[in-house]
Amino acid sequence: MTKTRSTTILTVRRAGHVALGGDGQVTHGTTILKSDTSKIRWMMDGKVLVGFAGSTADAFALMERFEAKLKDFPANVPRAATELARDWRTDRILRRLEAMMIVVDKDHSLLITGQGDVVQPNDGIIGIGSGGPYAVAAARALHRHTDLSAVEIVRQALTIASEIDVYTNDRIQVEELSCES
Repeated sequence: MTKTRSTTILTVRRAGHVALGGDGQVTHGTTILKSDTSKIRWMMDGKVLVGFAGSTADAFALMERFEAKLKDFPANVPRAATELARDWRTDRILRRLEAMMIVVDKDHSLLITGQGDVVQPNDGIIGIGSGGPYAVAAARALHRHTDLSAVEIVRQALTIASEIDVYTNDRIQVEELSCES
């Protein structure tokens, strides 16, 4: 069976802003199916941003469940993420879903996985998808050694990832919100 690969998603916090960005490529085997897919969604009336990598159908199913958890716990994004991760890991059908999510709000940057992980990094930088490690490495270097904004770090790091990873392109979408850190 040919594996569908799609994307690189990256988030960076800096100077009172958090940026979440992603490329636009969806690949099936050795074929690019689409080059301008949007993999970032706003939730909770513009208070929460979600980016996904992996199977698109699985990611949409998980985002719908996450949105429902946000409605159950509207002022507590970590609790909503933990509840989703718990369901994802323990539900027989959900545990087969192949995707990862990054969730950000004004206070938190969270990685959510199907293994039940909800991780908040110390440096506020998270990358997922096939180009995630490349984007994280570039973002950390830019964060430490430049004065670029969070948006520009995300844009530049994703561009660098697109130059290395064949499953990542340079059709980059970046969204930003004001934050606490």
